[in-house]
Amino acid sequence: MEWLHLVSYFFGGAFLTNAVPHFVSGVMGKRFQSPFAKPLGQGLSSPTVNVLWGFFNIIVGYVLVCRVGDFELKITGDAIAFALGILVIGLLSARLFGRPHGGHRLGRS
Repeated sequence: MEWLHLVSYFFGGAFLTNAVPHFVSGVMGKRFQSPFAKPLGQGLSSPTVNVLWGFFNIIVGYVLVCRVGDFELKITGDAIAFALGILVIGLLSARLFGRPHGGHRLGRS
């Protein structure tokens, strides 16, 4: 079952990383993309929706990292799985959120 724990830590890192832009935008009072916006993936949701969505992501990330198995940052496999989840969703978010917010493509300035 160890590999299931690693999968959980990967997705926990992804959920915790996804929480950051939504929660921060919401508490700053800014509209930001969320899964509830129209058109999907392009429209902007209210700050309140983003705070709620960010908080939900924090809760799911917490459960996946802290309540599944015995996550330990000192265990290399646990740390790598968690870090890869952060990296993957971070790169995906940079591309998806960057388009409507003036971001650029990989390799171009």
